[in-house]
Amino acid sequence: MTQTVESLFDTGLERYKAGESAESLIPVFKEVCDRAPKTSAAWVCLAWLYLLDNKPNLAYKAGQKAVKLNPQDPQARINLALAMLETKQKGLREHIDIAQQLIFVNEQWNDEIKNNIEDGLSRKPDWQSLTKVKSWLFEK
Repeated sequence: MTQTVESLFDTGLERYKAGESAESLIPVFKEVCDRAPKTSAAWVCLAWLYLLDNKPNLAYKAGQKAVKLNPQDPQARINLALAMLETKQKGLREHIDIAQQLIFVNEQWNDEIKNNIEDGLSRKPDWQSLTKVKSWLFEK
């Protein structure tokens, strides 16, 4: 029996939280995105996994889709900015500024973003782009 998109997504998140590698989870989130292409959270996750797996061009495409589907998601904006930084694109400041405004007005998002950044740095300790974005967001 095929899993529902929701259970596939939830299982993928649980596996990620349990420490499974980005590489092994990318196919799970690609399937979620294929089956439910308007689910911005799935695109956010896919972009993040691509970034962790050193695939910034794919992360850029997934990040664009996530932001288009939900422009008010700060993690979508951060992922897109990271992908833009890693692919040397211009215009990422706008995404950082919007993400900063969103997390400034929502304490829960602020905590979530900080946790995500720490998680990213624990999985990929030498992630220079994420270190830069962290300082742009929180060190003012």
